[in-house]
Amino acid sequence: MSARLLYLPLGGAGEIGMNCYVYGYGPLNDERYIVVDLGVTFPSMDGTPGVDLIFADISWLEERKDRIDGIFITHAHEDHVGAIGHLWPRLDAPVYARAFTAHLARLKFEEHGHDELQIKTVSRWPETVTCGPFTVGFAPISHSIPESSALVIDTPAGRILHSGDFKVDENPVVGEPFDREMFEEISKGGIKALVCDSTNVFNTNPGRSESEVIEPLAELIASLDGMVAATTFASNIARVKTLAEAGSKAGRSVVLLGRAMRRMITAAIETGIISDFPKTVSPENAADIPRENLMLLTTGSQGEYRAATAQLSRGKYLGLKMAEGDTMIFSSKTIPGNEVAIGRILNSFSEMGVETISGRDDIHVSGHANQPDLSLMHEIVKPQVVIPMHGEHRHLREHAKIAESNGYQSIVAPNGVGVDIGGNTPKISEYVETGRTYLDGSIQIGAMDGIVRDRIRMAMNGLVVATVIIEDDEPLGDCWCEVRGLPETGLSRAPLVDVLEEDVNQFLMRAKKKTLSDDDKLEDDMRRIIRKTTQEEVGKKPEVQIVISRLSS
Repeated sequence: MSARLLYLPLGGAGEIGMNCYVYGYGPLNDERYIVVDLGVTFPSMDGTPGVDLIFADISWLEERKDRIDGIFITHAHEDHVGAIGHLWPRLDAPVYARAFTAHLARLKFEEHGHDELQIKTVSRWPETVTCGPFTVGFAPISHSIPESSALVIDTPAGRILHSGDFKVDENPVVGEPFDREMFEEISKGGIKALVCDSTNVFNTNPGRSESEVIEPLAELIASLDGMVAATTFASNIARVKTLAEAGSKAGRSVVLLGRAMRRMITAAIETGIISDFPKTVSPENAADIPRENLMLLTTGSQGEYRAATAQLSRGKYLGLKMAEGDTMIFSSKTIPGNEVAIGRILNSFSEMGVETISGRDDIHVSGHANQPDLSLMHEIVKPQVVIPMHGEHRHLREHAKIAESNGYQSIVAPNGVGVDIGGNTPKISEYVETGRTYLDGSIQIGAMDGIVRDRIRMAMNGLVVATVIIEDDEPLGDCWCEVRGLPETGLSRAPLVDVLEEDVNQFLMRAKKKTLSDDDKLEDDMRRIIRKTTQEEVGKKPEVQIVISRLSS
């Protein structure tokens, strides 16, 4: 049987975040695999209340774990490495990453009690790692976090270039610049497929360098009175460093607020990414410094509820409070879907009299390739086919159009769509059921398990718990009800609990022995009556829990 070369996204293709891609080579149903990235996306109180993190559903991979030769992490953003500690035991394959990413991945392994020796540090291209039929190298590429890499994946069927997240930036402040000559050299022998970042595909403007935000930020911070706080992605170490330097030059003491911010800077220093980060003070010592001399760098630029920025907007964080006359700077771009959460924080600061600065292009540049950058990458690599990845479906589709307009074959392959890229023309070869896995407390649950769905239903419709005791197929006393999340009184002006108990007890008195002896029938009838009565009283059909206790004589 002839071998095939498979590309299969399980996360990140059709959405922004939760990246997880699979490459396979070999005969059908006997391929060997490598996995690229194991990332997370973040929950919302609207759609996933109570959920802590969201991962790709890797059930398909787990069933084939004996054929996985390695896991490769392109860079240290949470949407690429954040699930490694949670999902690795289900795959049990060696993990490969460059030093900075490997350092952070080991911290995640340490938190979960995994063997840190399973994480292998790999040097930059041209060093390579051989895993089964794959030979993989980490080619440095500019992004908004140090040591980001495109993956050069060699197979018996040809070479793949997996871009990872990237932008064309020849002066990125921290991290490696975009190296056109290196990618030209990598592409000389021909590239079977360019699997390419699509996040910023709708931006038609020429890209801007990270170095271009230094001067505007420094001027802005120097001009402000009162305490200044600034939030950005904790992983954007270049931006964090720029903000810290601007604050320090303005005569302010710099305070890092948020575990992720401190962890990233510590990791960058320990791995030699940065060596001259401005001196910082602890939140405890900051309380003794005049507020006009303070510069806070905070996590939570996307409105995360528990992050430092959100907590400051609700009152205080680690003893520090924002007040009228202070300024909060958002040196970040709003990721689609986070507008409401960020707006809530902006309004909270406004009510406190805190000035907010957000949405200014001069104090933020994207870490993702825009249209000119993507076209340049196509031109450099000259692939046989361009496969858009990392983006919502509309991003993938737009990227495919651009590739085709540039003269390249392209195919849109969202999560679960397997593409055979071994021949001269890419072909959809299979469809794999994909979905999401929720980290709910300390337990991983499937998105379709119904747990979160029930939680949402209870939040929307309330809950009624009805308890009845049955002895010798007769009610022993009255049923009693407990109500949560519903009005105390309804249209009848009587307490809702009283009305419910009255209607259920009337039913129990009339019920036949056949019903009272059958738990399933009794539950169904009681649930129907409770929902009907609640609908009539308060206009809601609640979730109903029936508790039947049977006593034997």
